[in-house]
Amino acid sequence: MLPALILAVLLPALSLAQDGGIDGPTTSPEAAGYSCDSSQCKLPNCNCASPNPPGGLSPSDVPQFIVYTADDAIQSYTLDSVNQFLAHRKNPNGCQPKITYYTSLNYTNYTLVTDWFVAGNEIADHTMTHVGSPPNDEIDGNLIALNALAGIPLSSIIGFRAPFLNYTVDTLKHLAAARFTYDSSASASIPVTDPNTDAYWPYTLDNGMANNCLNVPGTCKGEPKLPGFWEVPMYAFFDNRGVAGPHLMDPWLDNANGASQVNDSATLEYMKNTFTAHYNGNRQPIGLYTHPIHTSTTYPGVTVSNSTINMINAFLDWAQVQQNVWIVSTEQLLAWVQNPVPVSQLDSVAALKCTTPQVDQAICNGIPANEQGLLSHCDFPDFPFFTCYGCPGVVPTPDDPNPTQDTSNGQQARFRLPANCSTPFWDPIKGQCVCTSSTCQFQDNSRPIGPNGANLTGGGTGGSFTSGAASPTNSFVPFNGNGAVSPLPAGIWLTITLGFIGAMLGWSTIQI
Repeated sequence: MLPALILAVLLPALSLAQDGGIDGPTTSPEAAGYSCDSSQCKLPNCNCASPNPPGGLSPSDVPQFIVYTADDAIQSYTLDSVNQFLAHRKNPNGCQPKITYYTSLNYTNYTLVTDWFVAGNEIADHTMTHVGSPPNDEIDGNLIALNALAGIPLSSIIGFRAPFLNYTVDTLKHLAAARFTYDSSASASIPVTDPNTDAYWPYTLDNGMANNCLNVPGTCKGEPKLPGFWEVPMYAFFDNRGVAGPHLMDPWLDNANGASQVNDSATLEYMKNTFTAHYNGNRQPIGLYTHPIHTSTTYPGVTVSNSTINMINAFLDWAQVQQNVWIVSTEQLLAWVQNPVPVSQLDSVAALKCTTPQVDQAICNGIPANEQGLLSHCDFPDFPFFTCYGCPGVVPTPDDPNPTQDTSNGQQARFRLPANCSTPFWDPIKGQCVCTSSTCQFQDNSRPIGPNGANLTGGGTGGSFTSGAASPTNSFVPFNGNGAVSPLPAGIWLTITLGFIGAMLGWSTIQI
């Protein structure tokens, strides 16, 4: 087995090759050639690309959304990484923030996908094997496998992000044809303080794309026209160089202000400045778009700076002190944009509430307390995983995303989630829905929020950024109950090495 030192060098470099980044404007008004008649394009099914809040609302009546997303495989160490920033936090209505996980399936543990979804988070499509300019079978296969092996309803997988942010017009057309609701791969690359900003609120492609015209051939100037299909731009942070200093995904990995090394204090400063520009302007969302491996404290052989972890927590602490700031998933953001209401009516927004399914039976349903001893262990040599839905006979691939279940040792085949039952109420062993009423039982855990002058600040604090010594507490307990990371199987090393070599060979041609 390769020594930990080689792993420490290899994996960060490989994951960096998977990041999405920009180094300047990706569009311009001239390149966009975009026009939209707001008297004809109306919510909830159509929205023009505009820096102004949807529904004609005044910015002071608009929540400031921080969209939190994670990309790539779901494992215990990636959920540990996310939760060190979010598990202790509350939105103004008392709900723990939810995120969107753009999930690819190489090295993903399917039962943790189920657990994450049942806990209220959004699961979205990021292709099966993390390929840029993704072919249709990579997109569709991911849908099928997430449904079959993680029990995610097809109707709940509504969003997509392209690996490397490398999409094409054909990608967008296929997503619309496959009845996805939105894509979130295009960047907003010009500061909101610039009169030519491309930091648009989410918009539909009834009148074509308005972002990334300089990078993606065939977009903009009214193309592609995909009525009712949404683009949710990814909003960059900007350092002191303004439009010449954008930071998109994992901004804490970047050198701020053209410096030669990472400076957490400088990163925190420009993140606050960009947030303030949004907050004091038209309140376009701001985004924390992450690859959790970069801040994982439980991944073997990788050392993460406590200063960086504490800096991210310090940013979120500071943001949550501001009035009416909400940390949300892409799905939650889009639900509000489609039916925007002023702050005085936020209590009516179901997407912002938090509910817990009331199930106490011992069934394999994505609630860890219920599924102990019920998981199937799929012991594949390259990467084993657990699932509630029965082990496939072979590893799922884009050509065969839902293989026949393995019953070679006499084990009972498990029942896949039907369309008429919600994931937490489905027993895949008995093949029955434990919710027999027309409305399944959920407990609403959100607290009422007043309409006028109410305290709409969030809650929760992270580590001390200034001390640099505080170590975050992992509050997520993986399925094995002890938080330990299982030894990586031998087969993964060849895969990682080949992937690293391929990434380096393609470095000069991949838009990251």
